[in-house]
Amino acid sequence: MRSQDVLIDGYGRIREEVHAAVDGLSADDLNTRPGDGEANSIAWLIWHLTRVQDDHIADAAGIEQVWLAKGWADRFDLPLAKTDTGYGHTSKQVGQVRVTSGKLLLGYYDAVHEQTLGFLGKLDGNALNRVVDERWDPPVTLGVRLVSVLGDDLQHVGQAAYVRGLL
Repeated sequence: MRSQDVLIDGYGRIREEVHAAVDGLSADDLNTRPGDGEANSIAWLIWHLTRVQDDHIADAAGIEQVWLAKGWADRFDLPLAKTDTGYGHTSKQVGQVRVTSGKLLLGYYDAVHEQTLGFLGKLDGNALNRVVDERWDPPVTLGVRLVSVLGDDLQHVGQAAYVRGLL
C-alpha cells in the first residue's frame, strides 16, 4: 500500500462520519447549540472541519479553495469574512454559522472531499517530504500537514456525532 492510499482511506473515513452526523437532520437540529446554548453546533463543527480541510489542502496543492472558487461562500452567505475558517471563533461567531439544510452542508463537504482526493491521488511518497509551512520549528512537511488536517477533522466529526446523540 502506498502512503497516499493510506491518506485517501483516512479522508474517506472522515466523509463517512460527516454524512452519518448530518444525514436526516433538520436545519434546526443542525443549528442547535446544546447545553447552555454556548456549545458548538453540528453545523459549525462540519462547516469548520470542511473549511480547514479546504483551506489547508488548497494551500498545499497551490489551487483555489472550493469555498471561494465554486461559490460556496455565497451559498452559505455567512456574516463572516469569506476567508474565515472558524479557527479561534468566539461563541458569538460560532452562533453566526447557521445552515438552511444538511444538503447545503454536505454539498460543500463533498466538493472539498473530491478536491482533496484529486490532490492525494496525484501524490507520490516523495511529495510528502516537501515543506509547506516554514513558520514552525521544525518546518511542516506536506505529510505532516495532511495528517494534521485528518486528525483535526476526525476530532470535529466525532464531536458532531456526540452532539447528534444529544439531540
